[in-house]
Amino acid sequence: MLPFKRILCPTDFSEFSLEALQTAITLAEQFSAELIVAHIVMPIPIVPVTIKGYEYSEFNITLYQEELIVQHRNLLNELITERIPSDIHVTPVVLVGNEADEIVKCAEVEKADLIVIATHGRTGIKRMFLGSVAENVMRHTVHPVLMIRSNK
Repeated sequence: MLPFKRILCPTDFSEFSLEALQTAITLAEQFSAELIVAHIVMPIPIVPVTIKGYEYSEFNITLYQEELIVQHRNLLNELITERIPSDIHVTPVVLVGNEADEIVKCAEVEKADLIVIATHGRTGIKRMFLGSVAENVMRHTVHPVLMIRSNK
């Protein structure tokens, strides 16, 4: 387990995830580890619409999803350029799917030694309805997880 050689840090570009990214950067520097920065794009549900007697323009959901992936990949590359020192080896990963599931799969595929993930620290009714991606990752992965709770 120690020293860490491959650290996975998922980000949704929120302040919380940027705090976790900073921790992952510090660990990557400390252990001379590779940093895998992942972003998950939620899939766009395809709902067939047929309205008898009405014309509607066809919206290409597949093309839109592909454009979203490209935009998010660009955002991730900008984040890496702006925040991560150039001496750290970084692998950007953009995936489509359920956040927790994709993070767990990514850790497997990338052979991560550690997952550094932000938690929003939700409690009560918000936690019940919104759930916690970090908690789901922790429950479903075999990899060590470092959960970073925001100070804000």
